[in-house]
Parts: sequence; structure tokens; C-alpha cells
Amino acid sequence: MVKKYSELYRETRKALIPIDGPVQAGATARELLVLASGKTAAELLADGEKYADASVCMALEKYVERMEKGEPLAYILGEWEFYGLKLHVTPDVLIPRDDTVAVAEIAIRQALFLDQNPRILDLCTGSGCIGLAIASRVKDAKVTLADLSREALAVAKKNVQLHHMTGRVSCVQVDALAEAPAFLGQFDMIVSNPPYIDAKDMQELEVSVKDYEPHMALAGGEDGLDFYRAITANFRHALKPGGYLCYEFGEEQGDDVCDILAANGFTVRKRVKDYCGTERAVIAQYCVEE
Repeated sequence: MVKKYSELYRETRKALIPIDGPVQAGATARELLVLASGKTAAELLADGEKYADASVCMALEKYVERMEKGEPLAYILGEWEFYGLKLHVTPDVLIPRDDTVAVAEIAIRQALFLDQNPRILDLCTGSGCIGLAIASRVKDAKVTLADLSREALAVAKKNVQLHHMTGRVSCVQVDALAEAPAFLGQFDMIVSNPPYIDAKDMQELEVSVKDYEPHMALAGGEDGLDFYRAITANFRHALKPGGYLCYEFGEEQGDDVCDILAANGFTVRKRVKDYCGTERAVIAQYCVEE
């Protein structure tokens, strides 16, 4: 049965209220209707009293069903915004979150004071969101996006191309739990949002994360700190003397992460909170003894 665009919007919003809440449901309904119809939001507003094709009604119904099953909106849309950049996303990568802005910002602020043409490594890059955010703000930076997952790197490469950064941003396959490969050379800064969810919390993830987002990018070992130990020990020699290491970490992991950094010759320079007031990121400097 065909319906007017205004009817489709109202019905979709109503269906999404139990999922997204009354405030967000309207915005989500609009995005799904844009996706289903191929129209812009402005066109939908102008065409509110026009009838949509049956194919649009069917597509919208399927999108709502996917959301009702717990699938994140980002995977349905196939894109998500981070730090002003619209990024391609698939279930092969984590959805970029506002939490991660904290580590991106602390890295950008320091990178602006690095030597000319700094080399920056985004390790466990996923969609490439952090590295691309840095490259978008630090115009002379040479950024390397690294991940073990070939599927994630394919997404990152697409985002590099999407934002026309192929001249300054490259993608390589690297295992963050192993020794830093020699071919990488040395960097002025390494930034990482590694897997940090501990074994207990992995069993208690909400459906939208547990059933849809890649566990490879979430599981940080028994205590959630496996990647911090490995990266700090194995990649410190991939930093130039005086280089910086920036981490995102989970709630209440800050002290443990800073202890790992200190034990490996780093001096913690700053710890910062995310938009919700939760401590979320750290920047530390590698101090090599003469």
C-alpha cells in the first residue's frame, strides 16, 4: 500500500520511539526515509503530501525491522560522521563514537607543534577515523593507518579515497600485538584506540554491539589491557626520541594504562575526559636515556 511521505515519516518515527527514544526517533526516521527514497531531507519536506512508490515503502519497512532487531543505524546507512568527516562504515569496523573525539583532539593539539611534515601512525585504525581526523587538521602530516584486519583496511582505504587524502595517508597491515615491523620506520606520534573491553564485560555487551560490531576490535583480553602492554613495549622503538604515544582507554582504565606507559619509559603529559566527563585518553612522551 502506497503512502504519503509525511505519513511514512510519522509512522516510522512512532515505530522508532521504543528504540531511539522520543527525541532521537524523529531524526532517525528522517535519515531512513532519505535512504529509502533517495531524496534529500529538504525534498522530503517539500514533497510531504506526495505519494511514495511501493518500493520506497518496502525499503523503509525493512530498515525499521533491522533497527528493531538491534542493528545500529550506522551500518544500515553505511556511513557515519566523525570529527566533521563523513565516513564509510561496515560491520567490519567499529562505528566511530563521540568518546573517541577525546584522543583525536589531544593528538591533533600536539601534532600541530611537531616538526614539519610529521609522521603519525594510527594503530588499530578500523575505519581510519582518528588518523583521518588528524590528517584533516594537520595539513602537512604524513599519516599511516594500520590494522590487522584486511576487511577493516579496505574500509579505511575507501575513506582515504573519499576524502582525497591518498597523497598523505597510506594503509598497511600490522599486528599490534607483535613487534613493530622494521619497514614502518619511526614516527613522531603513534595514536591508538585499541580493543580494551575485558573478558567479563565482553559477555555483557548490549545486542547492538555484541551481535553487530567486530569482536576483534573490542576484546582486550582478560583484564582489557593486553593491547596496551603489547603496543607500549613493542612500538616504543617505532617512535623517534621524544615522540608521543596517545591512547584511548575504557572507563577506570586510566591509572593502569599510565602505569604501563611509565614502566616502558614514557612520561605522561596529559589525561583528558570525553564529552560525558569520563576520563578517556592520555598522551605520553617517550624519553630515551642517553
